[in-house]
Amino acid sequence: MKRLVAILLACLALVLPATAIIAAGNVSARVQIVDERGMPVRDAVVEITPAGGVRPPTGFAWRAAMAQKDLTFTPGTLIVAKGAVVAFPNLDRVRHSIYSFSRIARFEIDLYGRDQTRTQKFDIAGGAALGCNIHDDMRGYVRVVETPFAAKTDGNGFVQISGIPAGNAAMTVWHPRLRAPASELRMNISMSGDFSRKIRVRLR
Repeated sequence: MKRLVAILLACLALVLPATAIIAAGNVSARVQIVDERGMPVRDAVVEITPAGGVRPPTGFAWRAAMAQKDLTFTPGTLIVAKGAVVAFPNLDRVRHSIYSFSRIARFEIDLYGRDQTRTQKFDIAGGAALGCNIHDDMRGYVRVVETPFAAKTDGNGFVQISGIPAGNAAMTVWHPRLRAPASELRMNISMSGDFSRKIRVRLR
């Protein structure tokens, strides 16, 4: 009987590619981002891309929208899929003019008023900083990703991402103040069981 089982397993290994066997299970990743002092970093974006590749996301559970409210971009950091059209609703009583001079998105939206909305498409992956031509203190960020396994950290620096295929993967940590090229820190990881990692970063 043992010999028969061994023969069946050997045949299965020949029929199924290694990537299919590795991707049999799904893993949850719990990651905490802290700074050099060990303090939690809020709104750091964590992206995980399995080595076998992923189907590009068409969207996320949250709306692809960056509002202006109380002279602030809301949310301060927005994650969207590559190719997403982001809405910019103005919820203030004053007019705004949104712009970005970032490498992945260079645009300028003319002045528009309360309860009006403008849109902008983001076709290139990476991070884009937003500003307002009228209100210099306003700062916002759009992170454009190519993996469905992406989320941003909470006030305690934690992020939880589930449903990731087991096996080798690449993890990217992005924050607008991170001291690294393109404000990104990249590393190779192995997803198995309940993945947990604490990552210390240097901020500007």
